[in-house]
Amino acid sequence: MAAKDIFHDAVKNGLQKEGWIVTDDPLSLKFGDTRVYIDLGAERILAAQKGEEKIAVEIKTFIGVSVVFDFHVAIGQFINYQVALENKEPSRLLYLAIPQEIHKTFFQSLLAKTVIEKYQIRLIIYDPEKEVIIEWLT
Repeated sequence: MAAKDIFHDAVKNGLQKEGWIVTDDPLSLKFGDTRVYIDLGAERILAAQKGEEKIAVEIKTFIGVSVVFDFHVAIGQFINYQVALENKEPSRLLYLAIPQEIHKTFFQSLLAKTVIEKYQIRLIIYDPEKEVIIEWLT
């Protein structure tokens, strides 16, 4: 199992502030002979629909030496996890959680925007200092 990102608790706390119940930390899925670990699994009750909404969240910090390399890793993980979720828990939506600062900078580049759109990557933008979710992008 991989180590938690340094902003793991900030995202977890931000989700809880929005009414999400963290059910898995991490969310473990077995796909064939491979086990994957997505940072968080969460759910919340939707009163109006009398159902529940389930998500999985992969948290990224983008503090490595190369933001492009970090982006490659994040997108690769997202795609792999999406395949596993579609097979094992198709009702759970996968999100990539990224810090607000990286969203304002690198994620405004043509490469990032094109990849996010092409692969329909859902984003959670978070503020690691205030431990809040700033925006949900689907």
